[in-house]
Amino acid sequence: MQTLYALETMEQSSIKPGTATRLLNEKLDQTCQIFTYLLNSVVQVAQYAEIDAHARASKHLPSAEDLQVNTKIAGNEFIYQITSDKGFQVNLEQWKMKLQTDDDLLRKLYNQLVLTDTYKAYAAEGSRTKAGEKEILEFIYKEILAKSEPFLQHMEDTFLHWGDDEEMMGILINNYFNKPHLFNFLQLISKEKLDYAKELLLTVIDKKEYCLELIKPKLQNWDSERIAAVDMLLMEMGVCEFLYFPTIPTKVTINEYIDLAKAYSTPQSGQFINGILDNILKDLEKEQLVLKQDRPKK
Repeated sequence: MQTLYALETMEQSSIKPGTATRLLNEKLDQTCQIFTYLLNSVVQVAQYAEIDAHARASKHLPSAEDLQVNTKIAGNEFIYQITSDKGFQVNLEQWKMKLQTDDDLLRKLYNQLVLTDTYKAYAAEGSRTKAGEKEILEFIYKEILAKSEPFLQHMEDTFLHWGDDEEMMGILINNYFNKPHLFNFLQLISKEKLDYAKELLLTVIDKKEYCLELIKPKLQNWDSERIAAVDMLLMEMGVCEFLYFPTIPTKVTINEYIDLAKAYSTPQSGQFINGILDNILKDLEKEQLVLKQDRPKK
């Protein structure tokens, strides 16, 4: 959707063969960048315990408290699992993420963390458990980073489309902590999903005129020129899924585009798109143009 919208706003003379897939790949790359950056931020907040301990111990007259900073979290075993992943390290180096570190922000986030009861309980526990190591890192993300206005502003300043990806990132980070072994940092999106995205993108571009022929008669008193551009794109995508993606159930298609309309367009867009797509689907089914089949079992 975002790639199609970007193409709509570009000068047509600047759109060359391959432009659409290039834009899509750039968007997917940025999603991977944000995911890597967020995990690295969790790691850096945890590892700041060692920086804090060293700074306090180096004072001219350190207090007893300064000399007893608990650094258990810096040696968190789940951190080792993240940082030893070769794909994670490749991404950090490729996108120069270590140069984007805001030391002052990290210090503030770490100081906020150590004041929480959750952190104090973790630090006081003498032993390490697999569940405990994971849970404290999840806590850093969900309760410290995700709820910190300065950090969220930092993400918005650093990544152009952070606002679009923020909610999805919460899901991805949660999935990673639950099943880290399933993640490939060098190919965050599976080949199946990537192939689907490219096929849908190119199909919508290729079948645009035909889709508009089906959509415009259903707009009745609506002026198609005044309908939100995102709404038009979502309807074109929905019609293409009806006609050219036989393994996607029509109900799934309609529900998905209602949700996208609610998230990215006007408050009325979800209901509007639901009505138009449902109307078009009935006509297509009457003409037996919607041919669906079960997904092949692997």
